[in-house]
Amino acid sequence: MELVPANCFAPLDFEGIYGRKAPVEVDLGCGDGSFLAALAAENPAKDFLGIERLLGRVCSACRKIERSGLNNARILQFEISYAVEQLLPKNSVASFHVMFPDPWPKRRHAPRRLVTENFLASLHRALAANGTVQIATDETEYYRQITRLISQSSLFAVIPDAVPANAMSKFEKRFTLGGVKIHRLVLRKVSPVT
Repeated sequence: MELVPANCFAPLDFEGIYGRKAPVEVDLGCGDGSFLAALAAENPAKDFLGIERLLGRVCSACRKIERSGLNNARILQFEISYAVEQLLPKNSVASFHVMFPDPWPKRRHAPRRLVTENFLASLHRALAANGTVQIATDETEYYRQITRLISQSSLFAVIPDAVPANAMSKFEKRFTLGGVKIHRLVLRKVSPVT
């Protein structure tokens, strides 16, 4: 089910969108919706939002959600960084899932990577107290870059030995079958002491 925001400059109203008050989890770059649909089916007491830029993937994700009859999942076609920074209300998201973001492996393309210092600050702003960010990548250098950013930041703490979600994305299934090493990080929002 595709979500079309009434205003591209105002925060989303999750209670109005889902018709209830429930924890919201956001899948950033939800692809074909496999991971999102599985999470939504396993967790009917939570609401799920997938954000994806590419129209073909948005259509595929919407079909999966509709075929599964999931009332707790929506897809937003938008550029991820803008959506997180501008459309997600402050302190509103229980968990973010960043599953296999485009690694942009060439050095000259590395600045296009999603996970940056500014992006982490946007995630922190949108997360509720003690909210989490789950990150998975098959790209070792990107994983190293992310861990360097986290180690230099006071916004998040790494949760050691965290158990990842049971659901798998299309990319994770492909990488797992191919024997590719998957790097994971689970982060918890650190709130300032007042």
